[in-house]
Amino acid sequence: MKYIIVGLGNFGSSLGMALTRQGHEVIAIDSSMQKVEAYKEVISHTICMDATDEYTVSGLPIADTDIVIVAIGEDQGENVMATALFKTLKAKRLISRSINPLHQKVLQAIGVDDLIHPENEAAKRWAKRLSLRYFVDSFELSDHFSIVEISIPSALIGRTVDELQLEYKFNIRLLSTMRYEYYEDSFGRTQSRPSIQGLAVPEQLLKEKDILIIYGANKHINQFLRSVGVKIN
Repeated sequence: MKYIIVGLGNFGSSLGMALTRQGHEVIAIDSSMQKVEAYKEVISHTICMDATDEYTVSGLPIADTDIVIVAIGEDQGENVMATALFKTLKAKRLISRSINPLHQKVLQAIGVDDLIHPENEAAKRWAKRLSLRYFVDSFELSDHFSIVEISIPSALIGRTVDELQLEYKFNIRLLSTMRYEYYEDSFGRTQSRPSIQGLAVPEQLLKEKDILIIYGANKHINQFLRSVGVKIN
């Protein structure tokens, strides 16, 4: 996948390096030549530019980029301007860093697809979340075990929990399923919130738009994902 990361502070640079290590193409931009030079060997591409300048930014391959992440955290005004610019230039998926509750409302009004709160979320976790097509979120219990949320692969739709034989075949456990409910926020924009469907039972039928909540060793979870056609880097 191809990413554009705006801002090479601690979070932006960590995310850029993590995604590059996973084999993705990353274009990281920052107005500081010092930062651009510092990360040019560990991130796919680093460019010194003003992310609020429409003429300059329009020269980036935005139409060919899967996700744009605005990671600017030092200057709220610059963050908002850069986010609005990439929205205007029709980024396919736009994620922006939220600095405080008021800033978050402004970003939601612009129409970002997702928000990052780096003070509470590690760059490593976001790298995993962004790099897997079906991956929704994760909670690492240790270096080797996790609870992960995965959008249901098409191969599993219409099958029962019992048919999957997850514990027998992969030594992992389906804890529950979840769906997102949609509602309008104070700006009249459609937002979503999770709705847990309860503990998974053997006779439960898996449906389109289900999110699977799975517990197990990371290597076993990856084996399961590969078995249903999910590409793992």
